[in-house]
Amino acid sequence: MICCIGITGGIGSGKSQTATLFQELGAALVDTDVIAHELTTAHGAAMPAIRNSFGDAVCTPEGALDRSAMRKLVFQDASQRTRLESILHPQIRATAEHRVRAATNAPYVLLAVPLLIESGSYRQLIERILVVDCPESLQVSRTMQRSQLTTETIASIMAAQCTRDQRLAAADDVIVNDRDLAYLRQQVAALHQKYLDLKSHAL
Repeated sequence: MICCIGITGGIGSGKSQTATLFQELGAALVDTDVIAHELTTAHGAAMPAIRNSFGDAVCTPEGALDRSAMRKLVFQDASQRTRLESILHPQIRATAEHRVRAATNAPYVLLAVPLLIESGSYRQLIERILVVDCPESLQVSRTMQRSQLTTETIASIMAAQCTRDQRLAAADDVIVNDRDLAYLRQQVAALHQKYLDLKSHAL
């Protein structure tokens, strides 16, 4: 199978921007957040089970997932989060694995999983873990700039993720995203070359 690098990071760390820079250099990208959104659109494959389990209160009039309503529900009640994950995670995992195996034209594939360290369920798909890291204060300020989330909601999301130290301890590679785009590009280019070299040595 093609070489697969798992990329993760806390909310606001910049993992999506980092993954895009790798794409620009030729890497394939499989993003589990994108898959989750596809599964929960109006005609998404996960919506019938979500509607049956949670009712119309978490659905928009068009039949898509009402993300605001669901976010409020799962952060108030951990058992509701577990119910949602039992529906979504197997479908996300199956789709992600299919797309990783199909990415045969790229030198390697990045598998973006926000809760990669926490879930542990993708380890057999990936060869290395890349963590995008930045100070927690920067995570909060970036998230507030790009979204309408309150500091309390952001704190709840961060509390549901593993700690910064836990992510770094699990990492094979780290990108420090605490400066400008040029600094980020420099680190991405260096790691891209490293992954190409690892692939060539494996052949």
